[in-house]
Amino acid sequence: MSFMPGADAEELRTHLRKFLDQHADRTRLRQQLDRDSGYDPNLWRRAADELGLAGLATPERLGGSDAGLSTLGVVFEELGRALTCAPYLATIGLATSAVRAACGAEVAAPMLAAITSGTVATLAWDGEWPSGSALRLDGTAITGIAPLVLDGNDAELLLVAARVDGGAVGLCRVEPNAAGLLRTPLVTLDTTRRMSRIDFDAVPATMLAEDAGADLDHALDIAALLLAAEQVGGAGRVLEMAVEYAQSRIQFGRPIGSFQAVKHRCADMLVDVELARSLVFHALHAADADPAAAALESALVRGFVSDAYVACAAANIQIHGGIGFTWEHDAHLYLKRAKAAQALFGSSTAARLRAAALLGVST
Repeated sequence: MSFMPGADAEELRTHLRKFLDQHADRTRLRQQLDRDSGYDPNLWRRAADELGLAGLATPERLGGSDAGLSTLGVVFEELGRALTCAPYLATIGLATSAVRAACGAEVAAPMLAAITSGTVATLAWDGEWPSGSALRLDGTAITGIAPLVLDGNDAELLLVAARVDGGAVGLCRVEPNAAGLLRTPLVTLDTTRRMSRIDFDAVPATMLAEDAGADLDHALDIAALLLAAEQVGGAGRVLEMAVEYAQSRIQFGRPIGSFQAVKHRCADMLVDVELARSLVFHALHAADADPAAAALESALVRGFVSDAYVACAAANIQIHGGIGFTWEHDAHLYLKRAKAAQALFGSSTAARLRAAALLGVST
């Protein structure tokens, strides 16, 4: 049995790549980096309306496609390949996963329907895992600081993991313009993905799900797997860039790709990319078949894929030589995305330690 994406998913890949080539090319990417918003609302709306990307993880009865994780992995891979500036990881990877995992059908329905129609959403917490969030819900008001929130400034649906009256962690909803809420954009290494600090000063909140810590941790594991698929897409693209340049750059009368040092480096990149892709899609397939497997699969995959992307992005710059270090070339954008993604949702070292603990291996 194959765990790689099926024909329908590959057809979606073809349409999505064509869409991104036309509407999210390098010129538009560079323009987006200088804007206050972390995404292009027109691109986001077209992706939702024309391709149905915003509803892939939403049940069909709410207007979505209820696609599996492997199909979502294809979408994230293509978005990573194109370095697309879009709140897809925050909205689909985190928020949608959190709502589906923690909320009952009646509570989840209006939020999932809104996301399917193009609403930007995210999940905020303070701590390594949502289940350990230090944000406090006292009565009906949240207090505390969420220091790193994906697309926190752009989110129209703001979900919060908060400890309820000193007890279990629950999932709450906060209005984006609520009194006492302060959203501050952060200066980040990767300007293609926006992060924010959110301060909660007795902010009114609506309880969506009580004792939701384990469900929210599961949602984070799903988001981490989808992030890994995005990293595979970026690693695959920098491999393409390196090979294209090695074939066209002439030195001493020969393409530099004919030299052993360059040839071997490209071969190492290929091994990393193909192994990473196989690991990711096996993990997505396993998590779809058995949600309980998501924790271990996420830890195993993130430990390898994060480091592989960084290694490939760095090798791409080296193969390009002097031009690879310039602002005008895209190589540095991929390296910044790779380094930032490596630290997102915990480091690769932390992932390996978690995998060892889940497997009962002493470190």
